[in-house]
Amino acid sequence: MQVHALGLDDFCEEEYSLIGIHTTLEDYRLAYLLNKNLQTRFLKSEKDLEFEKEKNKISFSIYNFSSTTYDYEWFLIANSFRKENKTSSNELLLTTETKTYLIPEKKKVDFFIKISGEVDYSFVSKTIEQIKNIEQVITSYSIDYNTLKSKDFLIF
Repeated sequence: MQVHALGLDDFCEEEYSLIGIHTTLEDYRLAYLLNKNLQTRFLKSEKDLEFEKEKNKISFSIYNFSSTTYDYEWFLIANSFRKENKTSSNELLLTTETKTYLIPEKKKVDFFIKISGEVDYSFVSKTIEQIKNIEQVITSYSIDYNTLKSKDFLIF
């Protein structure tokens, strides 16, 4: 009798396209401008993407949009989480800020757009160009998720 072994990777491989966005905008403002320019309807997700690191709760905001026209699921994901740490020393209140990244190897990326499903390259290119045309966006580009060490954080 022949024995077949299946690895965990056989079940976890999800097909999606990934776009990186550089901007100084807040998440809600970027979602609004994307909705206006891409004819999408990004809505704030009920739950953020949450992790626990060194007994601290880390939360990354997510907006999602389901396209019935193209049968794609879109996600706008923040790449950073900021936490203020307050300490008092000799009657002085000191505040420091800790910044944690969802994908640490892409620290310069402020937001990711994940489009689930098999998406045509021309569609992704057109979307990137439309994002670049938003005045407050510095740049946007396609990212090959296979090159990311932390790509497992994008599976949800």
